[in-house]
Parts: sequence; structure tokens; C-alpha cells
Amino acid sequence: MACRSKRPGTCQCNKDPVNSILFQMLNSGSAAKTNLHQHICNPNKGCPCDGNRKVLLKNPDVICKKASDVLLKTVTFLRNLPSFYQLLQDDQILLVRKCWAPLFVLGLAQERVDFEWEELSMPSLLKKILLNQSSNAGDITLTSNAGVPFKEVQRLQMFLHKLWSLDICTKEYAYLKGMVLFNPGIRGMRFPQYVQTLQLEAQQTLMEFTSMMQNMSQVRFTWMLEALDSLKAIDSSVITELFFRPISGEIDLEDLLLETLFLTRV
Repeated sequence: MACRSKRPGTCQCNKDPVNSILFQMLNSGSAAKTNLHQHICNPNKGCPCDGNRKVLLKNPDVICKKASDVLLKTVTFLRNLPSFYQLLQDDQILLVRKCWAPLFVLGLAQERVDFEWEELSMPSLLKKILLNQSSNAGDITLTSNAGVPFKEVQRLQMFLHKLWSLDICTKEYAYLKGMVLFNPGIRGMRFPQYVQTLQLEAQQTLMEFTSMMQNMSQVRFTWMLEALDSLKAIDSSVITELFFRPISGEIDLEDLLLETLFLTRV
């Protein structure tokens, strides 16, 4: 027999929240949460909760310092590249704005910067209401904006481990960076044909280098090209939020890089 309320529409605020099922679910231990999660999520189809998960660096002080060092080395790479400075300044600016993030990720791989993450854990708005805790618009904004999507971090770590498994040397990283930097497909380029020539030159040099140094040259070269394809899916805003927001706040990394590059030429 279905349970009925004595008076339809009666306010439930006077009921003891501690005895409610929803209250107990929100305040249950980790084991209860795990059982509930396993009950809802089908392991064969992947967890639908992953799309909403957000994570942060576990040791931001250490990792952000390493990331800053990698960014400085990225600037040094560009500054010491004569073919880059032979381009018109307008094309240089476009290349930096569009390519700094993948260059930085290649730098993370080259310096073997590994990192751990932890899941963002913040009280939900519903839980605050049920527990009679104060909540304001600032809390809601913080909850929705903080952290980085788990899937993006997972994609980044998979890329790094893929390159590490190939045991790429310093020269190979330099050629890969050249292939990434000289991207003729960027809209607005003044001389895309020349940029394409530089990209093909870097690719040809990498292929010749692997043929001299490795027995499985063609296979290894193909693996590296496949890795670069996956690099295109990494979002620059994720890189900024994960590695630089904790220490730099709302600073515009693209503008900072451009300012640094052109100041160092004077």
C-alpha cells in the first residue's frame, strides 16, 4: 500500500532532516557512496559521471613551478629559432597564439614532468540547503568554474605517457616542435606557403634522423606522427587552468609570451 501524506501540500520543513533518506545519502560514508555509484553506473558502458568530474593538481606548488620552467624553455626554443624570426611579425604572432599550448605540452614530455591530480570536492548546493548551511552566488560560481574536466587531464596524461614510451631524444623533440610550430593551416597567415615549407623541412629532417638512428625508422616515425595528431585535441584553456591559474590568476599567457619574445629581441 502506497504511503500517503496526511495533508497534501503540507510543508515538510518541520520534519527532522536527519531521518530523511536523502539526508542520509548526502552524509553517508565513502563506502555507501561507492555502493550507490556502482548501482547507478553501468561499468560496461563507462561511468556517465566522468563527464562532470573535475580535478585539480595534487601538488600545485611543485608542479606549477616545473610548468613555469617548461614555459620559459619554450620561449627559449622560439627565441633561438632563426627560421621563426624570418617570418613577418604578424605571422609570428599568429603562430605563437595558436601553437604555444602544444609546444608547451611537448616541453612537458621532454622534461618528463609527471603529475598527480585529485578530484574537486565541494559541497553541493542541494546538500547545503538540506543541512541548513549558508550559500550564495559566489559559492555557485566557484563550484561551476573551479577545476579542469577529468577527461581533458586524462587525455593529456595519455599523450605524455605515449611519448615517454617512445623514448624520444632531444633532436627528435626539436623536429617535432618545428612541425607543430610551423602550422600553415592557421587562418590569417600572410605567407602560409613559406610556413608549410618550414613544416615539411622539419618533418623530412625528422624522418631522415630516425632512419639513421633507429632500425625501425618508418614505424617509429609513424608512431610520432600519430602522437602529434592526438596533441591537436588538447585545449589551451585546460593547460592554462591546470598549470598556471593556481599561481598566476587571470593572467593572459599568450600576451605574456608575445611580450617576452619581442622584448628579448631588443
